[in-house]
Amino acid sequence: MITRRTLLKTTAAVGATLAMPHVAQAASKRIRMAHAANEVHPGHRMATSFAENLEKLMPGAFDVQIFPNRQLGGDKQLLEATIAGSLDMSAVSGVLFPLVTGRQAMNAWQLPFLVKDYDHFAELALGPVGQKILDDLRPAGIVGLATADGGQRHFLSVKKPVHSISDLAGLKTRIVPVPLHKQIWETLGTAPAGLPYGEIYGALETGVIDAVEINISSMLGENLWEVGKNFTLTGHYPWHMATIMSEAYWNGLNAEEQAAVTEAGRLSVSDSLAYAKEQDASGREELAAKGVNVIELDDLEAMRSKVAGMTAEWAAKDPLIAELVAAASA
Repeated sequence: MITRRTLLKTTAAVGATLAMPHVAQAASKRIRMAHAANEVHPGHRMATSFAENLEKLMPGAFDVQIFPNRQLGGDKQLLEATIAGSLDMSAVSGVLFPLVTGRQAMNAWQLPFLVKDYDHFAELALGPVGQKILDDLRPAGIVGLATADGGQRHFLSVKKPVHSISDLAGLKTRIVPVPLHKQIWETLGTAPAGLPYGEIYGALETGVIDAVEINISSMLGENLWEVGKNFTLTGHYPWHMATIMSEAYWNGLNAEEQAAVTEAGRLSVSDSLAYAKEQDASGREELAAKGVNVIELDDLEAMRSKVAGMTAEWAAKDPLIAELVAAASA
């Protein structure tokens, strides 16, 4: 497990990027916040909404500087830098938290077909169990401020259109190489392959991979529609992102500032989910207009049934996973 102490020596690259002389601004504290998503991605809306709401809550108190589009590194680098304290804040894909911190509860959001839609996600994320999962990050040296869905995941293939789950068989499919994703996509019959997010376009173009499970925002933001023309709607799980602050920065705030930062995080959830929901709907038409074949899976219920047993299995791994499962199923 990586903690703040063990990361202090491993984030030199990000630290060097940010180690410019600090010029104090009258009545404002600078917050350096980064994420890996493109500016059209809900993750960027999550960051800008946080900054806008913080300004409304404490006008002039903070100067939030946002670095999008992998300017300061990918998700893993940003998470590690925030833990180390060399980056003040980041918005990071939730799938990375168990991998980097050893805190397993974040896996709960991506149990297949557990979260029904964007409104259901909002109910859970802003409820007691959503806050408990954020609070569970504190032992890793970070303060969780918000969790939102960056877009329901679907399935993109290059050569072979996927109309049923039998069509998934043997497709070399890009995943984030974590145990949960590996189990899901092996259970569904694909040949999962770990690959960095920024390499997906080239891998699809050159045939290194056949397919990728992806959301519409990434299809548009990364121009994946140029190389993949078969987009099957499955909505198998959310691509959750969490806004986090380094413990070191948090501890430097007074009680009023901490309260404002916390509230700005909560307010950003509804804003980013509304954006993601609208983009998921309108983006389908946009992709079709670009020549993408948008496909409804013929046997979605069979897909659900194939992975249904994983929910109880993973709920047994962590009490907070079990608690989210119970809340989602209630």
